[in-house]
Amino acid sequence: MEKREKEIIKTSTIGIITNCFLALFKAIIGVLTNSIAIILDAVNNLSDAVSSIITIVGTKLANKEPDKKHPLGYGRVEYLSATIIASIVLYAGIASFVESIKKIISPAKTTYSYLSIIIIFVAVIVKIILGKYVKKKGELLNSDSLIASGVDAIFDAIISASTIIAALVFIFLKISIEAYVGVIISVIIVKSGIEILKETISKILGERIEASFTKDIKKTANSIDGVEGAYDLILHNYGPDKFIGSIHVEVKDTLTAKDIDRITRKVHDKVLEKHNVFLEGVGIYVINTKDEDVINLQRQIVKLVRSIEGTLQIHGFYVDFDKKIVYFDTVISYDAKSKKTILQEIKEILEKEIPDYTYVINIDRNISD
Repeated sequence: MEKREKEIIKTSTIGIITNCFLALFKAIIGVLTNSIAIILDAVNNLSDAVSSIITIVGTKLANKEPDKKHPLGYGRVEYLSATIIASIVLYAGIASFVESIKKIISPAKTTYSYLSIIIIFVAVIVKIILGKYVKKKGELLNSDSLIASGVDAIFDAIISASTIIAALVFIFLKISIEAYVGVIISVIIVKSGIEILKETISKILGERIEASFTKDIKKTANSIDGVEGAYDLILHNYGPDKFIGSIHVEVKDTLTAKDIDRITRKVHDKVLEKHNVFLEGVGIYVINTKDEDVINLQRQIVKLVRSIEGTLQIHGFYVDFDKKIVYFDTVISYDAKSKKTILQEIKEILEKEIPDYTYVINIDRNISD
C-alpha cells in the first residue's frame, strides 16, 4: 500500500507541474490574442492541477491507520476526493459556459498569431502524453482519481485542438468562432464532470463487485478440503483493494465441531492470503449425507422452485426428518418480483406438491456472481 501511495503522489505531482506550465502559457497567449477559448482552456488546465493536489491529499488521508472512531480505516476518502475533483470540473465547465455566452452576446476582437497556434499545438501533444500516462498509472494502481484525471487530460487535448481550429478559421476566413468553440468546450467539460461524479457516487453507494473477482474467491474457498460448496459471498468495499466480507460454505453432517473450526479458519486464512480479502464471518451450511431420500427430495424441490420465474439457485439444503422440516436458501434475480411474492409462490407450490414437510426458506438477492 505504501508503494501504491508513493506512485499516486509521484504521478499527481507530474500532473501538477505540467498543468501549471500549460495554464501559464495558455493564459499569456489568451490575454495577448484576446481569445476566450484559450483563456478558458488555461483555466481548465489550472483546475486539473488543483485536481491532482486533491488526489494527493485524498491518497494520504485514505492511507491513515484505522482508529477507534474509524476501525475499518479511511480508504473511502479516495472516493470522496474523486467526488471533489468531479465537482471542480463541473464548476469550471459551467463558469466557462457562462463566459462563452457573454462573448457571443458581446464579441471582442481576437488577434491570433502563428506563434500562438504553434504553442497551443505543442500543448496538445503534451496533454495527450500526460493523459495517457496518468490514465495508465491509474488503471495499474486502481485509483479512480488518477483515471479521472487522465481521461480529463485527453479531453483537454481535444479541447485545445478545437481552439487551434478556431484560430485557423479566423486567420484564413476572418470569421470569429472562438466564443462558439468556448461553448462546445464548456459542454464537454460539464459532461466529463457529470460522468466522474456519477461513477464516484455509484462506488460510494456500493457497486456490485466484479464477477471474476468473486468467482475466484469462491473457487479458493471450494479448494479447501472439506468444503462442498461456497455461497452467499458478500463484500464491503472500504477503498480501492480494501474488502471485508462474509461467506457461507457447505460441509457434510458427519464432521465434528473440531473439523468445522479447522475448515472455517483455513477458508479465512487462504482467502486473505490469496485475495487480500478479510472474511469477518464464515458461515456453515450442513449437507445431509446419511439418507438417499434426501437427494431425491432435494432434486424434486429444486425442480419445483426453479420453475418459478426469477429464481436462480438453491443452496444450504438440509432436512430435519425428526421434525419434518426442510431448510434451504434460494437466490432470486433483481429483475424478479418482490421477495414476499416469490416466497409465497414457492411455499404454495411446495405445500401443494410435497405437503409432508414444513418449509423454512431464506430468500437471497443475487449479490455476487
